[in-house]
Amino acid sequence: MNERGLARDGTIAREGALDRVPPAFVPVVDAARAHITKTFGRTRLHSAYLYGSIPRGTATAGVSDLDLQLALHDEPTEADRTDAKAIEAVLDRAFPQIDGVGILLTSTRGLLSDVERHDAGFFIACLCTPLLGPDLAEQLPCYRPTALLARETNGDLARVLRRWRAKAAEATTDADRRTLSRLVGRRIVRTGFTLIMPRWGGWTSDLDQSAELFGRYYPERVEQMRIAASIGRAPSPDPAVLGMLIDDLGPWLAAEYTAVHGEKAPRL
Repeated sequence: MNERGLARDGTIAREGALDRVPPAFVPVVDAARAHITKTFGRTRLHSAYLYGSIPRGTATAGVSDLDLQLALHDEPTEADRTDAKAIEAVLDRAFPQIDGVGILLTSTRGLLSDVERHDAGFFIACLCTPLLGPDLAEQLPCYRPTALLARETNGDLARVLRRWRAKAAEATTDADRRTLSRLVGRRIVRTGFTLIMPRWGGWTSDLDQSAELFGRYYPERVEQMRIAASIGRAPSPDPAVLGMLIDDLGPWLAAEYTAVHGEKAPRL
């Protein structure tokens, strides 16, 4: 991988690996593997993956969360979601070095489908680290930092903003607002980065680097993007900060994104 996150052939390199997991998080990953195996087994689980700062080797104890993607043989059921939430709760209680656990559930059919080729497929192939089972990346193409990839990964921000506004209106506690601000900050920064990704010609998941790269092309918005990066790492309950992201930076970013890359088609 070079300084722009690319392999020698110019394709986006897979960003994480199990040998990059910081020592403090190795017991967390081992426990996650054990709980997933015990709960889902081979009958439901095709494969499991880590993503985020832990497999990238940049996690901070007491701050970073544990992110997992499970690929199931069939479409996820309510029973699957209940079991995943139980694993989340057990791991979150057991390990103070993590600040929350998130488990995504998707069928292998969905992850490998043509409609998800440049979204969920890219996520598995480049942003996820294999933890259990056969690696679906072997059935997916190599990816380059193109406008198509930009559109399919983050070209739906306008629709997402509507959901965020509803969640912000429903948030009644500081904990609710912190949870939402982390989600919003991370997604805004990643959308800002993929907006300029084809022009920069590379890939990064680092929030601070993403904000600074975005600022090279949109200096008038870089301070807001830096705030989004900060909130993505250390969430804030301040309604004014959340409002700035959802009602000012977000709508501008969604409009600029559509103008540059087009809008991602809604999923059925």
